[in-house]
Amino acid sequence: MALDSIRANKFRSFLTILGIVVGVMTAIVVASILTGLRQSIVAMIEEYGTNNIYAFHLSTGFGPDDRSERSRKPLTEEDAEAILNQSGAVEDIALVAPGIGNFGAASFDDNITYEGKNYRRASTDGVSPNYDEISNLVIREGRFITEADNQQRRNVLVIGVNAADALFPNKEGDIVGKVVRMNGTTWEIIGVMEKRKAGFFGENEEDSKVFLPYRTARKAAPQRNFLLHIIKAKSERVQEALLDSEAVLRQRREVKYGEPNNFDIKTADNFIEQFDSVIGGVGLAAIAISCLGLLVGGIGVMNIMLVSVTERTKEIGIRKAIGATKGSIVLQFLLEAMTLTFFGGIIGVTLAVGISNLVMLIIPSLPASIPLWAVILGLTVSIGVGLIFGVLPARKAAKLDPIECLRYE
Repeated sequence: MALDSIRANKFRSFLTILGIVVGVMTAIVVASILTGLRQSIVAMIEEYGTNNIYAFHLSTGFGPDDRSERSRKPLTEEDAEAILNQSGAVEDIALVAPGIGNFGAASFDDNITYEGKNYRRASTDGVSPNYDEISNLVIREGRFITEADNQQRRNVLVIGVNAADALFPNKEGDIVGKVVRMNGTTWEIIGVMEKRKAGFFGENEEDSKVFLPYRTARKAAPQRNFLLHIIKAKSERVQEALLDSEAVLRQRREVKYGEPNNFDIKTADNFIEQFDSVIGGVGLAAIAISCLGLLVGGIGVMNIMLVSVTERTKEIGIRKAIGATKGSIVLQFLLEAMTLTFFGGIIGVTLAVGISNLVMLIIPSLPASIPLWAVILGLTVSIGVGLIFGVLPARKAAKLDPIECLRYE
């Protein structure tokens, strides 16, 4: 009977559930994009190593910078040695001098040139020889930086795929040994990194990196004294390594008991938690928009069901005259309202799937993964809207007097 009623008033039924369609569609599309982004972040962090701990004197990860941190003193090599010596849960530590060209040409000119070709997007980092093992770096050509390169402060580079493509187009396999110019001097390319599999919006910042030996970076850009510690914990001892490292740094940096850290230290899980807190705000905004659409849709359903009760007053009188109970009348109209909103949910889910696939087709770098829970929740909520907003019309129909109904024209 509910399906017959919907078929008898197709256009009216469609207009009634339009709010339901918009609400469900918005929620699922946003959920699919946020889920896809989260999966990308998780994959990227896992590729770098789940046992890694990152220590820096400024806050890292997601969220706005804190200007109050600018006065903090950077971490030192001695801090890394102390952590290694005092924690049995730490396996190794890689030292990174991040972005040594960030202060501009006055400090370090990271523009790379080769036979008239320029690479201006270089994100130049000085790294210790163990960086490749700790961060699971794969070398496509050549080799990575060695301890001899580092101790002798050699002018050697390991470049990412973006630099390789810009400086040496169509020369894969013939790049190692080439000499380029950077910062007013010559540098030999000793290795080319493999492109990272995981990325955020299809990009991984390491694909744009150019690595040089840590001590060479210190010599070339002495003003750039920022130092990042990548601490590799022993298997299944990440939390112990985190607590040990934090305790060592607090002691060395003279942080008193009860005071907050004057440095930042995080595990891979902490980065994911940070990202979850950021997308939580976006999710709440999407829920608010969806709730608005569902509220409008629910009011529309209640309105059209009240009209339906009025139109079928005589039918209700006949049903009650031949023995229909109040419960059966309520059930009839509730089922009709729930069927109506259920179809709205199905249309919303179908459109959401189509939009998500279209987004991935047009913008491949924007991940979108439709979670099953979002689909189930969308359909459940749409049925729930019909149940809630169908109660008043159903109760009104059940309370009608059969005699008055039979006399109704």
